[in-house]
Amino acid sequence: MAHSRVASRYVKSLLGLAVEQNALEQVHADMQLFDQACRNSRELAMMLRSPIIKHEKKKSILTVLFKGKVHALTMAIIDILTKKNREPLLPAIASEFGNAYNVYKGIEKATITTTIAIDEKLKQEIVAMVKKLSSKKEVELTTKIDKDLIGGFILNVEDRQIDASIKNKLKSLKVKFSENPYVKEY
Repeated sequence: MAHSRVASRYVKSLLGLAVEQNALEQVHADMQLFDQACRNSRELAMMLRSPIIKHEKKKSILTVLFKGKVHALTMAIIDILTKKNREPLLPAIASEFGNAYNVYKGIEKATITTTIAIDEKLKQEIVAMVKKLSSKKEVELTTKIDKDLIGGFILNVEDRQIDASIKNKLKSLKVKFSENPYVKEY
């Protein structure tokens, strides 16, 4: 909890500076790059959290990895965090920055899970439906495939979930049949 609160303060500051310096898109791309690097490399994430590795060593590793590849503002936040011995917060900041960016830009994230890949026409219909549900200007739709659904779909928007899958309907039927009013219980 305390880490997320501290991370959100850095995110707010970074977002404000990025907007002020007209570098929001570049910093957002940098934070996505850093977030992916931490998710894909367990060693990088472990190195950032390690109390054994000295902060100067962590700073030099991050400099080698990202200098020249990211915006100066992104390097500045990495530099500040390593000077303050807060580099374990970097993955949380990178992840949280995406959420703050979406709020700032009015982008709604939605996930649709189906049994087969959906075509572009259906994607546009789902995006229109999500826009009505959330009243946001733009929608970032992620598609997933899950063969266990049997048919139908599951749509997640914010904290809402629309489950129109056959798997869910079969489960509700099973519950309904287990509550048989005609069988006497002993």
